[in-house]
Amino acid sequence: MKNTRGFASDNNAGVHPLIMDAINKVNTGHTIGYGDDKYTGSAIKKFREIFGDEARVFFVFIGTAANVLGLTAATRSWNSVICAETSHIHEDECGAPEKYSGCKLLPLHTTDGKISVNGIHSQMYGIGFEHHSQPKIVSLTQSTELGTVYTVDEIKKIADYAHKNNMLVHMDGARIANAAVHLGLEFKEFTIDAGVDILSFGGTKNGMMYGEAVIFSQPDLAENFKYIRKQGMQLASKMRFIAAQFEAYLTNRLWYENAKHANNMAKLLAMEVEKISGVTIMQKVESNGVFARVPKEVIPELQQEYFFYIWDEETSVVRWMTSYDTTKEDIFGFTSLLRELLK
Repeated sequence: MKNTRGFASDNNAGVHPLIMDAINKVNTGHTIGYGDDKYTGSAIKKFREIFGDEARVFFVFIGTAANVLGLTAATRSWNSVICAETSHIHEDECGAPEKYSGCKLLPLHTTDGKISVNGIHSQMYGIGFEHHSQPKIVSLTQSTELGTVYTVDEIKKIADYAHKNNMLVHMDGARIANAAVHLGLEFKEFTIDAGVDILSFGGTKNGMMYGEAVIFSQPDLAENFKYIRKQGMQLASKMRFIAAQFEAYLTNRLWYENAKHANNMAKLLAMEVEKISGVTIMQKVESNGVFARVPKEVIPELQQEYFFYIWDEETSVVRWMTSYDTTKEDIFGFTSLLRELLK
């Protein structure tokens, strides 16, 4: 691979300079460990300014842990979690949600990564019947694994249905900043205000080194989470280095600038690709992902220059992800090569 910046994943991008500076600034002297330091307190305060005083915030290392432990906190082993078949908890977490929570995942078919009330309703049977797992959580991904974004109305409809049926709503927000930019809304407006109870708030895919936050909308949902986090091996002894990143990430809307750039680069990529005969865009480009059908014969050579993943080998659909550091030159170089290969 000749180009250092490809389109495989926003995880592949480096750390934003302001985030790296923030890490360096707290790397002096000693401070109390396990989150009892001033930096962690300051970052949590910043989160509560965004999500409200009732919100409870806990830092973990990675997104899988945020999802798994958040789900575990609100379920018992006889419960089930309704999710999209494309969701990260179903496809990309190696069975961890089921292993740690003991719950069954109930994946719903989706063509665009989003689930609906009708789909959720199809799993609402056997309630109170001991031979069936009992649905307890509806899990949404925002932005979805297919790059699409739930509207506020879509989230509210799902949350209203879930709450009326004694269920909670979890949101996997690994790319929540990209969704916020697309919607033109603040985080709280399409999460807690829309009925989300448990939120995995990601930063790693948008310029941070590592670190995610598990946010509960109410204190009672988080009652035992400190024990769950410890048993889940996610209580960081040097938590200041996660906290410092979030402090910088949420200051002066760095999250917004990073996600806006990534989204804009995805739109530019899609616009340029649409000009190329033989390539078809398969999903709405609403965040920082572009899904396209590309002739199979050109994919290997294209990957040698700009690495990316094949999403569906059978249909020859690929996924191209843009990042906060993707450049216009990357886009034009990539599409120029694709155009040449398809001549």
